[in-house]
Amino acid sequence: MGAGDRDRPAAAPERIPDYVPAPDLLAGRVILVTGAAEGIGRAGALACAAHGATVVLLDKSVPRVESLYDEIEQAGGPQPAIYPMDLEGALPHHYRELAETVGKQLGRLDGLVHNAALLGVLGPLHHTEPETWSKVLQVNLHAPFLLTHACLPLLEQAPDAAVVFVSDRVGRRGRAYWGAYGVSKFGIEGMMQILADEWEHRASLRINSLDPGPVATQLRHQAYPAEDPTVRAAPEAVAPALLYLLGPDSRGVTGRAFYCARD
Repeated sequence: MGAGDRDRPAAAPERIPDYVPAPDLLAGRVILVTGAAEGIGRAGALACAAHGATVVLLDKSVPRVESLYDEIEQAGGPQPAIYPMDLEGALPHHYRELAETVGKQLGRLDGLVHNAALLGVLGPLHHTEPETWSKVLQVNLHAPFLLTHACLPLLEQAPDAAVVFVSDRVGRRGRAYWGAYGVSKFGIEGMMQILADEWEHRASLRINSLDPGPVATQLRHQAYPAEDPTVRAAPEAVAPALLYLLGPDSRGVTGRAFYCARD
């Protein structure tokens, strides 16, 4: 018998509901998105802003988030905020400073999307270089913990808050050669379940994970360089799922592993 005193099996992954968000779904809310410069992070940030949220754009690529900032403003969304940060080198105090800045300048935090990720190098675990292992785990697992830890006081104050961990099917069932990336996503799933279980008494905070499925992102291209990206869904296809998990229509939904199915 393990050390835990409750035997609660993890729920099987669930298909995200078909969802059409209300135009003002996130009006008045502040949503922080990591890895906002491209791919799913960019699409999610645009969707959140289009539905009324003030979006904190966190990424290490300042030129690309500045371009995204301009695009959001030109589309008539609430003025976003840019927070340049390289998760690979960030230390605990950097996350505390981030949370303090959001609290002082924006006054609240209603949602957190952990999207930023490194692929590393695919191959057998015993061929994985320690340096690669450390970088991938730092960005994909340590950073989400440190950011969530720093932001929990703000999220706790919000009347209806959500944390979404962008996951992957290789973090729910082990597959050969996915190395540090696969291990980091297993860690994400475990962290989501533990946090959700610890905060289940707080109906105002829900914590879930989302496997977006095969999507035409830069990370996908790195993993499958010979694949035609046009055969995969665009990052924008993931936006409704993110909006559902961030908005009030998912109240009471926590500790669950979702996926985006493709027809």
